[in-house]
Amino acid sequence: MVNEPDHWFEPIADHLGATYLRYAHTKGTRQEIDHVVGALGLVAGMHVLDVGCGPGRHTHELARRGIACHGIDIAERFIEIAGSDAPAGATFERCDARAMTFDREFDAAICLCQGAFGMMTVDGDDEAVLGGIARALRPGGRLALTAFNAYFAVKYHGDATFDAATGVSHERTVVHDDGGATREVDLWTGCYTPRELRLLLERAGLGVERVSSVEPGHYGDDVPTTELPEFLVLARVP
Repeated sequence: MVNEPDHWFEPIADHLGATYLRYAHTKGTRQEIDHVVGALGLVAGMHVLDVGCGPGRHTHELARRGIACHGIDIAERFIEIAGSDAPAGATFERCDARAMTFDREFDAAICLCQGAFGMMTVDGDDEAVLGGIARALRPGGRLALTAFNAYFAVKYHGDATFDAATGVSHERTVVHDDGGATREVDLWTGCYTPRELRLLLERAGLGVERVSSVEPGHYGDDVPTTELPEFLVLARVP
């Protein structure tokens, strides 16, 4: 697959490196995968696509359970880290999620913790990601996707600016590299309501089965609220 990755997050990933895995939101990997495996009906021998895999924490966890997983990410540094100590069954590829060309190759897909979806700032990009995921899945294939909760962003994000016209939250923050060096960066996050998520996924050919309110490390089946930062969407290709 040949792509020309070009995304605002790449230089941030270059700076963060493995330090990304020290942030609190990455510490719930096992619980998140426990829930996703059950929710999607994943079993050993299946083949899963991890879209926006970052340093590969979810891909690795699935592979350890005998579920082959192929992770893609636009950040070359994250792909290097993910592949450096990968368990058997975990493979990785630098790829722009907006330009995926997979064709009915996977039993399921995951796109978690704003992995690709929700990190776009151009209209139509998130739709392109969803379209690529839908094409990558076999008939009956299932998807677990998280998106940032627009209600939560409006209610609680005092350190960020929420643009009501675009639904994008902007934050100026400081990140650290492996040696402790700091860098001030801009972060943009697309925020969604459950209704928007249903409409977008259905337009991509994915039938939505459930939308739940979750937070990192605490995935479950709670109904959508304004009080948790993310929505977890379960969907299926007809």
